[in-house]
Amino acid sequence: MPMHRIATAANVPRKFLELILADLREAGFLSSTRGKAGGYHLARPAHLISLGEIIRVIEGPLALVPCVSRTAYRACGDCKDEASCAIRHAMARVRDETARILDGTSLAAAAAQELAAA
Repeated sequence: MPMHRIATAANVPRKFLELILADLREAGFLSSTRGKAGGYHLARPAHLISLGEIIRVIEGPLALVPCVSRTAYRACGDCKDEASCAIRHAMARVRDETARILDGTSLAAAAAQELAAA
């Protein structure tokens, strides 16, 4: 699909879309072809790509606080004891549920839900 068609359908500026598509291509989700008949296409079948994978590429870690991140852990500056921190334990559950839902939802399933809702 040509970039201008994606930008129009998604109602996003072309320059912004270029950055997102480059990140997705670099992560192996998209392939691109140059030229008049060029554009972007999925590098893997849509049922093998999860929303969690895409969000991690575009937005970064799913964790809302760095002390529970699996990929970008950072201790909280004001936390005295991570093991007993109630907020950390709650945020770990939020991270786990978010990951379960997003990693369990394929791009194909999300597209099917969007079509069914239309």
